[in-house]
Amino acid sequence: MKGIVFTEFLDMVEEKFGYEMVDHIVTESKLESNGIYTAIGTYHHAEIVQLLTNLSERTEIDPGVLLRAFGEYLFDTFLRAYPQFFAAETNALSFLESIDRHIHVEVQKLYPEATLPKFETQQNDNGELIMIYKSERKMGALAEGLIEKSILHYKTPYDVKKELLAEDGSEVRFTITPKEV
Repeated sequence: MKGIVFTEFLDMVEEKFGYEMVDHIVTESKLESNGIYTAIGTYHHAEIVQLLTNLSERTEIDPGVLLRAFGEYLFDTFLRAYPQFFAAETNALSFLESIDRHIHVEVQKLYPEATLPKFETQQNDNGELIMIYKSERKMGALAEGLIEKSILHYKTPYDVKKELLAEDGSEVRFTITPKEV
């Protein structure tokens, strides 16, 4: 997993819970990296799971809720770092459809060793987008936060329904439907 995910996670924890919380979750985790991350480094995803689990235990907030909030936070990071990906699309659905066919292709060019989640998309005649997340990392809640924040960014109202396709969370279907306004 790319280091930017780790550095941004710790930045979010510090912003929302304070530096002492960052220190606590890093200290309480058994991390191969010792909690020292660079944005361009690559780290085992089990480390983010440990950090998230310790944060959840300490704050008594469900890990899924924390991961979804992190997805929303990470969206803003990506928007600042890669504005060209967002400017190239005119609405949330076209942006979400571009993730696998454009954005991840570009990320893979920059970081060939990166293991990225897979997003399969299909748009129905009624304007509904079916988006299937697939990843052995089982971070559908992170994807949900990114999806929700992209909808807010493009200022078009949609409802998002999440359905587990695999009990372990490795496959999740998101149905994104235009809201009646």
